Amino acid sequence: MKEEGRDTLLRKRKVLHLLSQWSSQCTDLPQDDEHAKIFLKTLYRNVLDDLYEFPSLEKDLKELQKLLRMQRRHTVDESSPQKKNKALSHQLSLKENWHPVRGAQRERKEVLCRVDVTVDSYVSVRTHSEVSVQELLRTVAERLDCAEDDMVLMDATYPGEKVLLQSDQCVFSSSLGAAERLLVCRRDLTDIMSPFTDNGHQRSVRMLSMNTWDVAVSLTNCDWSLFSNVHEQELVHFTLSRDASAGHTVALEQLLQRCNETQQWVMTEVLLCTTLCKRVQLFKKFIKIAAHCKAQRNLNSFFAIIMGLNSPAVSRLTQTLEKVPGKFRKLFSELESLTDPSLNHKAYRDAFRKMKSPKIPFLPLLLKDITFIHEGNKTFLDNLVNFDKLHMIADTVRIIRQCRTDHMGNMLSQKDSVEVRTYINYLHVIDNQQTLFELSHRLEPRT
Repeated sequence: MKEEGRDTLLRKRKVLHLLSQWSSQCTDLPQDDEHAKIFLKTLYRNVLDDLYEFPSLEKDLKELQKLLRMQRRHTVDESSPQKKNKALSHQLSLKENWHPVRGAQRERKEVLCRVDVTVDSYVSVRTHSEVSVQELLRTVAERLDCAEDDMVLMDATYPGEKVLLQSDQCVFSSSLGAAERLLVCRRDLTDIMSPFTDNGHQRSVRMLSMNTWDVAVSLTNCDWSLFSNVHEQELVHFTLSRDASAGHTVALEQLLQRCNETQQWVMTEVLLCTTLCKRVQLFKKFIKIAAHCKAQRNLNSFFAIIMGLNSPAVSRLTQTLEKVPGKFRKLFSELESLTDPSLNHKAYRDAFRKMKSPKIPFLPLLLKDITFIHEGNKTFLDNLVNFDKLHMIADTVRIIRQCRTDHMGNMLSQKDSVEVRTYINYLHVIDNQQTLFELSHRLEPRT
């Protein structure tokens, strides 16, 4: 009986130790998850019930009390119904007063704000969650070289309704629903510009004047800022429970959004450049930027740039590609080989494995790996949890942690140019594929 009691105590302590480890690894406990709240409170009540038979659980109980942020200790004698009922009453009251262990969330979170300019294009603004309408309009006006006084910000809903936002209003207020979008237009409600009338010459001149290393540094700093906010749990939520993961994958979704925007930005810059010689220079520029991103161990932007240059609307510009010098075409071919999907992206995986940390992985491929593990292995085998599957998912997710710092604790951020940073933080892109193809055929009509 003594041996059986020791085994029982050991199993109970293992459960509480696992909970302690989970809470220490979790940066943001689910405050609004009723299931998590009920689980924690039920577990606490069960520990209270077991404390009389296993007094050594008192130390573990204190750790659980810290998790629930309780102000007083509870060493309850199971034989005392009065004390037990009092403890249970206090336990139930925790439903309204429960708070996570971690510190309060930052009041000003970094966000990627999409502001539609036309039906085909938008400006991606890297800003904070408390940005005002006036502040956002000023940023968009500077990016588009338009007069701020002639611009208004609208809250457009999918049925077609538009609501004018006041200049002193907070953009991300509770009144702005998830199904709505931001639209900037003139005061007479006409479009500010069209992709076909946009001054592509001015855009290309500005882009060509920037140092390629500085552009790569700004891209890396932006990606690193977003990547460092991604929690390991977000990858699991995003892959395993997409429908129920609302609010749990914000940082991950922003990084994925940034990757897509970088790809679209490359396509937009090339296809809005109407002059052949300048378009050739842009190709050379982006090839060098991709090489610098690889050198800076930012494979997220590296993949985005290569995919942008390899997109159908850009890769069909044969006259432009023929003018690109041979050494740049050779460099592009070498960089392109890293994105080769054959043998389960072996080229990328080998190169990534050899890179020292800190580094930024290509997140879509990491999510693909987790999806294959999840869908290719059963979660339960003979009514028992398949821990081999969970270990494989954990090993894949743990790559995020390994990428963040090296053994010296160094980060990937570098000092960048203010002018370039401003340009990179506010990308103006066209995300309509039909419009991009029309621009491509205008540059080089089909023969």
